[in-house]
Amino acid sequence: MNAIVKCEQVTKIYQQGEVKVEALRGVDLLIERGEFVSLAGASGSGKTTLLNMIGGLDLVTSGRIEVDGVQLSQMSKNQLADLRLTQIGFVFQAYNLIPVLSAFENVEFIMQLQGIPPKKRRQLSHEILTRVGIGDMGNRRPAELSGGQQQRVAVARALVSNPSIILADEPTANLDSKTSEDLLALMAELNRESQTTFIVATHDPQVIDFTRRKILICDGRVEQDG
Repeated sequence: MNAIVKCEQVTKIYQQGEVKVEALRGVDLLIERGEFVSLAGASGSGKTTLLNMIGGLDLVTSGRIEVDGVQLSQMSKNQLADLRLTQIGFVFQAYNLIPVLSAFENVEFIMQLQGIPPKKRRQLSHEILTRVGIGDMGNRRPAELSGGQQQRVAVARALVSNPSIILADEPTANLDSKTSEDLLALMAELNRESQTTFIVATHDPQVIDFTRRKILICDGRVEQDG
């Protein structure tokens, strides 16, 4: 087994005033390199919490998470930031594009943070936008793009640095069914071509049916896998 994500007895407890909320309760999970996986569950089930912890955006209360052989709880804030910058791509429900930048500039921005030279950034940005089907829209700002087009920019931005893992949180939530289907087909194609691991948190049956492995999260536990 070539596991890229390993979760062992992962718990997460949030303190809300005097109340402790158990978001995750002893999650064990292995995800192999190149898988296309959905973390499925209702709102409040813990799937987004788990996704955020795999991405190093939040830390476990107890247990351990390894990403590509590295235990996240042993990394400093700067090391976690570097991990997110170089090895993990994020696709969010709200797209999270920078409104004053064009599609091209939104994709290019992450490479600027990585210190990639301008000529190489331009080349890669053009290539990835073409690959996701909007190569002729690079000069448009987010407000000039449809929801589906904005999400394609977000996918392009996540993929452009060739990360090991793409984490997507409800990526189709703001899209109609046809646009959702097109986006899922694109993600599946990119998964097959690049062997990038896709982990998608969702409650959308269309997304769940599309992924090759379904992991059901209920009340902070893995209730069903496969």
